[in-house]
Amino acid sequence: MFIANELRKTNIAEYLLYMWQVEDTIRAFGCSISRIRHEYIDRFDYSDEQKEEETDWFGNLIRMMNSEGCREQGHLQINKVTMQQLCELHAQLLSSTKFPFYHAEYYKVLPYIVELRNHGADKDENEIETCFNSLYGVMMLRLQKKEITPNTQHAIKEITTFIGMLNDYYLKDKQQPLEFE
Repeated sequence: MFIANELRKTNIAEYLLYMWQVEDTIRAFGCSISRIRHEYIDRFDYSDEQKEEETDWFGNLIRMMNSEGCREQGHLQINKVTMQQLCELHAQLLSSTKFPFYHAEYYKVLPYIVELRNHGADKDENEIETCFNSLYGVMMLRLQKKEITPNTQHAIKEITTFIGMLNDYYLKDKQQPLEFE
């Protein structure tokens, strides 16, 4: 909760990836709040009050996952809404002539998106979601200490730059709405 709240304010892309990881963490503990409390939350250097807050937060997420049918797979509605906001902003940025650097970065990353879709990604998913899925996949590979090919590393570097630009525009838009034309 504490990490999520901070990321939501400072980096929406990292927030979304973190929340996907939280969903998977909940699943790894069998959606059991007692296991999450004793095997996960208790490992952190939190005060008793912070541990209670964190436990309540995880409990609420578990209830949401159960009620939204994403106990086994998929994403919470709150995360889907965040993704949708990013996808909508992406479309607005591309439809405007006021953001040439974003356009250039998008066309630089587009071949990687096409390649990802040709290698099993859902062809109907939005390009931004494809980028996030690739970032999350590589994050999981790194956590598992698995090898990442140089080609994949290069693609991820480019995708990270692109998503970083989208993140920056998202934050600017939240502070003061962007003018698209």
